[in-house]
Amino acid sequence: MYTDLEPIIGYCFKNKELLKEALTHKSFAGERRGVKHNERLEFLGDSILGAIVADYIYNKCPHDEEGVLSKIKSNLVSRRNLYVWGKKLNLGQLMSLGHGELSTGGRERDSIISNAVEAVIGAVYLDGGYGAAETVILPWVRTQQLTPDVRDFKSLLQEFLQKKGVDTPVYEVIQTVGPEHDKIFTVQVSLKGKVLGTGKGHSKKMAEQAAAQCAFEKLTK
Repeated sequence: MYTDLEPIIGYCFKNKELLKEALTHKSFAGERRGVKHNERLEFLGDSILGAIVADYIYNKCPHDEEGVLSKIKSNLVSRRNLYVWGKKLNLGQLMSLGHGELSTGGRERDSIISNAVEAVIGAVYLDGGYGAAETVILPWVRTQQLTPDVRDFKSLLQEFLQKKGVDTPVYEVIQTVGPEHDKIFTVQVSLKGKVLGTGKGHSKKMAEQAAAQCAFEKLTK
């Protein structure tokens, strides 16, 4: 049951419907009239998570410049990191998913689990305020290494090109295939009309990173 999450995160909801909404995917709501899904809570939770993480690393890393702090924050709140956290919270098993998602492995999908983490944070914030959100987020943040995301290939590519004195590369979605719940994006990164690399992913951000990695590895061989 969805309330099984409460002892895991150490927070008991006054309004259980908020938690239920946070753990309801749009595929489930789409099959049932009047059921709310978690995308609005995800939007809110993303901002609350970012603010709390930013405050934490600002105080923990007093000698780091803004650029380094931004990379540390990006690493902490990345989809990859939130997916790992969500797996530890067992969110995939607690989610309400539609038949299509259930039949295609939705309980293990990184986007669903990482988005659910943000939605839960949004729900905690609405139910108990900023302090309650901190009690959920900070114990997790304290277990994380405060290091820049060395796999942020968009930043690596940008820095490499800046050193060469050239313009900022352009990312463009050139193809989108698959059903709504399992789309695959193909992104192309180019510079002055010349294609540098191409990549695919289940989100535009993931595809952009893949394209940037392709371009960076070609240019630095």
